[in-house]
Amino acid sequence: MSALITEKTTVARETGSVMVFEVAREATKVDIRRAVETLFGSKVAAVRTQLVHGKFKRQGRFEGQRPDWKKAWVRLKAGEKVRFK
Repeated sequence: MSALITEKTTVARETGSVMVFEVAREATKVDIRRAVETLFGSKVAAVRTQLVHGKFKRQGRFEGQRPDWKKAWVRLKAGEKVRFK
């Protein structure tokens, strides 16, 4: 699990208590909730997941596809902040 840093996720993190991660494709919402609560010590209110399909890329006449990956939007409970251990 690694934090996803983009303009959209940075705005979401600053305006509310939302964190965005790139997670394993096999990870379930329960797995993600447990991982965030143990790693950061904060209570999780909700987890939303999104499958992101890899782009098709070309190099000359050869075409390939980047791998698919999974994104997790984690909303912390009211009053909770990320506490790094």
